[in-house]
Amino acid sequence: MKEPKELAIEMAEFLFTKKGENIQVLDVSHLTSITEFFVIASARNAIQCRTMAEDLEDHLIETEQLEARRKEGYRESRWVVLDYGSVIVHVFHEQEREFYNIERLWADGTNLVKQII
Repeated sequence: MKEPKELAIEMAEFLFTKKGENIQVLDVSHLTSITEFFVIASARNAIQCRTMAEDLEDHLIETEQLEARRKEGYRESRWVVLDYGSVIVHVFHEQEREFYNIERLWADGTNLVKQII
């Protein structure tokens, strides 16, 4: 199994290939005990949001034999959360991301995105 940082970077790169926008990888390990990294990406519409999350799930099962511990948000597909323990993925519809602005809440996290994309 990959280290959490390596897994978070792989997830971000995969979401980029699926046309994810404004991708962020935040190291929050020094801020919370619930996870080490947040991967945050935007989608232009609900269909793309759902598809990006589903494709990421399938990719991780195929390549890493890794299934999400929990997942939420597929019904409306405006903010899908996939919990992989050490990495939590947030795939947002653009409007929800702007409204909730979780980057502001975790502003003390270290953004790794400049290193990968």
